[in-house]
Amino acid sequence: MNKHIRTVIVAPMTTAGKEYPTRVSCTFKKKKGQIVLDQIRTIDKKRLVKKLGTIDPETQLKVITILQRLFSF
Repeated sequence: MNKHIRTVIVAPMTTAGKEYPTRVSCTFKKKKGQIVLDQIRTIDKKRLVKKLGTIDPETQLKVITILQRLFSF
């Protein structure tokens, strides 16, 4: 979907935060943090400066699982 429209859906990452069921702990570029799924948003691709990388497949699966739970209600 992100390849065909002018916007992308993003979830911010923080290095400080509390443990909530909507947050996924991860390590990115040797920094520990959390992906904050309770603050997902849509932004214009023009705001993206450069790709920083990707999260590992295990973390991706955790993110998808939590998003499925969030949107199943």
